[in-house]
Amino acid sequence: MKKLLLSVNGVRHSFSGNPEMPLLWYLRDTLQLIGTKYGCGKGLCGACTVLINGEATRSCITSMKSVAGKKIVTIEGLSQAGDHPLQKAWQECNVPQCGYCQSGQLMQAAALLKAKPKPTDAEIDEAMQGNICRCGTYQRIRQGIKLAAGVKS
Repeated sequence: MKKLLLSVNGVRHSFSGNPEMPLLWYLRDTLQLIGTKYGCGKGLCGACTVLINGEATRSCITSMKSVAGKKIVTIEGLSQAGDHPLQKAWQECNVPQCGYCQSGQLMQAAALLKAKPKPTDAEIDEAMQGNICRCGTYQRIRQGIKLAAGVKS
């Protein structure tokens, strides 16, 4: 079986298992990076969102073969010290309630701010619409994104 090379949070890894295995299982089971959550298993809820080459991607439906040679960032790699502007804004705005979806929410928001550093409410809503929060903290999520972007509410 051919080895796949990839980078996760800046560390190079090789993988020689089933190339159809979802990236989520590799992150959680092999690398023990458990911040990325399993939600629906169909790429619909956003709990498993990671960045692949800077793009928000659902890791539960992304095969290992499709990430060969790519750079993956998980919630653990967003900031080792927990001081990414989004993480600080999440704390200041008390965004999480149960917290289960929040790693996916943060990764989706990070991709948004990379693409649109000063997003409007409509751009935030559009970018975040695929990330489900069972607790309904959508207004606080928007507030946190705006705070991290330096956009006045």
